[in-house]
Amino acid sequence: MGNLARADTHNPEEREGEMNRTLAIVKPDAVGSGKAGKILAHLEKAGFTIKAMKMTRLTQLQAGRFYEVHRERPFFDSLLAFMTSGPCLPVVLEAEGAIPRLRETIGATDPVEAAPGTIRALYAENKERNAIHGSDSDENAAREIAFFFSDQEVLELSG
Repeated sequence: MGNLARADTHNPEEREGEMNRTLAIVKPDAVGSGKAGKILAHLEKAGFTIKAMKMTRLTQLQAGRFYEVHRERPFFDSLLAFMTSGPCLPVVLEAEGAIPRLRETIGATDPVEAAPGTIRALYAENKERNAIHGSDSDENAAREIAFFFSDQEVLELSG
């Protein structure tokens, strides 16, 4: 798995009709409780195409690099402990306006605040064990995808 640099920019302005890619990670709580298949089906039903995925278990070092942006936050250590507690499932997704669309599909970080029918409202246990990660910008999506996948692993499907 690659290196992940910090990105401070947020680009919510994806062009209408443009196909974009983003990264989702089905987190250890959802994988361990047998919800990964339901989450993947939810994502496909929401219009995403799966371009790559793999089951992996992050080491402490890998999780630390991936979540480097949160290093100074009070929840950093518990986040690393959680993300290394079991297997997770990184998934490259493609759709029109993929990043805002995924953020809407997964719902708020806290499942109590997540809109009904969103992945977190349906499958998250709590704010920390919230079932799924989603990239928050084009720049972070590119870095996060490269962290888990080589260009060769991301399929180019025509249709």
